[in-house]
Amino acid sequence: MGVSGCGKTTIARMLADRLGRPMAEGDSFHSAANVAKMSAGEPLDDSDREPWLRALREWISERAADGDSSVMACSALKRSYREVLRGARGCRVRFVHLEVDRGLLAERLDSRGEHFMTAALLDSQMETLEPPGPEEDAVTVPVGRECPERVVEAVLAALDLPTPDPAGPADPTDPADPDRSDTA
Repeated sequence: MGVSGCGKTTIARMLADRLGRPMAEGDSFHSAANVAKMSAGEPLDDSDREPWLRALREWISERAADGDSSVMACSALKRSYREVLRGARGCRVRFVHLEVDRGLLAERLDSRGEHFMTAALLDSQMETLEPPGPEEDAVTVPVGRECPERVVEAVLAALDLPTPDPAGPADPTDPADPDRSDTA
């Protein structure tokens, strides 16, 4: 979780690959109207986000019902948004807040190509961001210019997740596995 440009998608993909879990990109769940609004430089409001958050929660619940732990890249900027996601059925939802300096965020957004989320919306996202509190089952991982592999290592360490055995991923359906959880 975090503001646009913090590396959510890159880190989530790498984390999902490393853990052998399915991954979803939260942006792909936005309606056409939401994408058009953001493309026009208009920030979304809570009523725009409500159906999007419900769709994300449902995706997490469906993976849990199938016995899968999962990884999702999602801004989850407000505590109330995280509460919606935490309402997923059949699983524990944990959050990894990727915290990046505003200057580096702006630089990253300016260098993006064809993404609907532009640097013009960064201030709006920064103002909306409510960093997770200690009671939210979240960890904060500071991110700078290090390689993404190091960020993934920091995430795994912060979540206290075992590094998967090279012989193959652990069985995510094993109910005895204490690390079986979903990470947003």
